[in-house]
Amino acid sequence: MNDPWPTKLQYSKASKALTVAFDDGASFKLPAEYMRVYSPSAEVRGHVADERQIVTGRRHVGIMKIEPVGNYAVQLHFDDLHDTGLFTWAYLRELGEKQSELWAQYERDLADRGLSRDP
Repeated sequence: MNDPWPTKLQYSKASKALTVAFDDGASFKLPAEYMRVYSPSAEVRGHVADERQIVTGRRHVGIMKIEPVGNYAVQLHFDDLHDTGLFTWAYLRELGEKQSELWAQYERDLADRGLSRDP
């Protein structure tokens, strides 16, 4: 199976969402907040699953800049100044395919800890 290859990567400042489409026809609209709280950076993900951080207060976060990294990823610069972690094409695809499941888990994690999406 070939790795997914993006055919479109477009950010909307109005909706604060990144649309990513792939060569097999799959397309996803990924909110900046969702991408920020699931950043692939070590700061968020940790080095093992138990180290994953729950990122709070990012309801209004946006993306200031999208930088290509080779031909395999992009680095997103969020307006809360977070800019570490590379979003590979495969990871963007995974975020798209698992969006409802991951978002529900994030909301449960916040509720379980009495935390909020609001700043």
